[in-house]
Amino acid sequence: MGIAGDIAIITVAALLGGLLAHRLRLPVLLGYIFAGILVGPNTGGPTVVHIEDVEVLADIGVALLLFTVGLEFPVERLAPVRRIALIGTPIQLLATIVFGFGLGRLLGWDWQSSLWFGCLSALSSTMVVLKLLADRGLMGTLSSRVMTAILIIQDLAVIPMLILLPAVGDLDQGLTKLGVALVSASFFVAAMFFLGSKFLPWLMARVASWRSRELFMITVMALGLGIGYASYRLGLSFAFGAFLAGMVLSRSEFSHQALSEIIPLRDLFTMLFFVSVGMMLEPAYLRQHWGVILFLVAAVFLGKSLIFSAITRVFGYVNIMPAAVGLSMFQVGEFAFVLARVGFQGKVLSADVYLTILSVAALTMALTPFTAGLAAPLYAWWRRRLGGKVRTSFEAPSEEMEDHVILIGYGRIGRFLASALRGQGPGILVLEEHPDRARAARQSGYPVIAGDASSEVLLEAAGLDRARLLILTIPDPLNSLLTLQRIRHLNSNLKVMARASCIEHMEELAHHGVEAAFVPELEAGLELLYESLVEIGLTAQDAQEMLHQVRLQHYAPMLREAEEVDQEGLLATSGCEVTTHAR
Repeated sequence: MGIAGDIAIITVAALLGGLLAHRLRLPVLLGYIFAGILVGPNTGGPTVVHIEDVEVLADIGVALLLFTVGLEFPVERLAPVRRIALIGTPIQLLATIVFGFGLGRLLGWDWQSSLWFGCLSALSSTMVVLKLLADRGLMGTLSSRVMTAILIIQDLAVIPMLILLPAVGDLDQGLTKLGVALVSASFFVAAMFFLGSKFLPWLMARVASWRSRELFMITVMALGLGIGYASYRLGLSFAFGAFLAGMVLSRSEFSHQALSEIIPLRDLFTMLFFVSVGMMLEPAYLRQHWGVILFLVAAVFLGKSLIFSAITRVFGYVNIMPAAVGLSMFQVGEFAFVLARVGFQGKVLSADVYLTILSVAALTMALTPFTAGLAAPLYAWWRRRLGGKVRTSFEAPSEEMEDHVILIGYGRIGRFLASALRGQGPGILVLEEHPDRARAARQSGYPVIAGDASSEVLLEAAGLDRARLLILTIPDPLNSLLTLQRIRHLNSNLKVMARASCIEHMEELAHHGVEAAFVPELEAGLELLYESLVEIGLTAQDAQEMLHQVRLQHYAPMLREAEEVDQEGLLATSGCEVTTHAR
């Protein structure tokens, strides 16, 4: 049956692997990788024949993932993290290339193989990181924006690597090709934003007006993959073109409908990608060279984690962020497979070096879900260990405040609350770690403490023992729970109201004694429900009563006794995943 039979084998194996992983409470992507090992050419049983065709389909999965990321993350939302993306990422790439080059030389590889390994190890996996963030309900948090911005710049760096590495012996020719690629990239990006931003949303609206779901879905696919292919033909990355298409379409009023149509196809091709990763692993080679491979996996884990954590910290991101970024982005990414294949076919990389790189990339990808889950407990341990010695740099208000409201977070919700509460009686003290937001709050006339909200030193300076109310608007479940833990340690009686990112996060907040917690998306949905009920004929009183029942059902965690908190591991949920801690 050709490729059709291969896809049938892969789908059944992925289903079994996914079910097993789910049963063992592991990320399903690990089940997909295990399925790839079983149906790959290096193990017995049913075997995929047309591996290269599967790898092509897997590339479509990478493109679709970046396309949906572009739809969810318009360029305006990435602007606040542009400094670490545009300055920090090149520093990270250079530092990791030097580190990887040193590892290669340490193992006795020639300088060219070592340079290739350094470049390949500098790239993280867009597919793994974004899939992990989505599965844990962390998309839209500050951590996810920082990681996404870094990944985008890394993916762009693949283009000069593909041009320069094969021509490393003839840099004049390589630099000429690089110049042509930069001109092509500039032209393509300019065309997308100046022409595509007007034409593509208009096309989406036009097709949507025909009310044909089938045509709308095909239009979305054609735009994402078609623009990706145009990017590829210009010598750029297929996935980069798809990402640009998503960013342009995010400005359309039908972007959410486009996202809902494309997600099932994205998940299917994503599964193919992880299965293809598993198929590249050779168990026999792993057994024969396990010492070298484990050494490189451990070295890459430690080296890249420290590099990412240091850069994140240097660019002003504190709290759990450096640990979360370092432990989530240490892996060797999917573009390493592409680059390694080019090096192997060009006879620059030997078969041993090629297989070693593939093994290290696949193993570090498989380890990522476990290491990412360590960020919260490691950070909590670190704060407990050094809590009494921590010195947090911040600017305290000149006057001591009494009976005031402490507002943690000055994002969109924080700004709205501060504006609405102003002049209502109690003073408002803003506590914000992002420098730009802290500056904006200060310019608006609020007393501000800029720094890590989970620092006991900072919370004491905010007058936690003298405050009337604390409002916690941090959207990241991990950060908000760690901060709440510190608040309760210093003042267990203070009334706290909080923003929750999902129902499960709200339940965790309830366990920690929060007075009230609300999910912004749920509140918006309830308002839409009320207007819809009135529109279809219910009286305002009946609609309000129904809304009351729905609100009671969803906000039950705030109204009932808190259940026993799982002290170990993660609370796995359908829409969100947060680490639980004792009060």
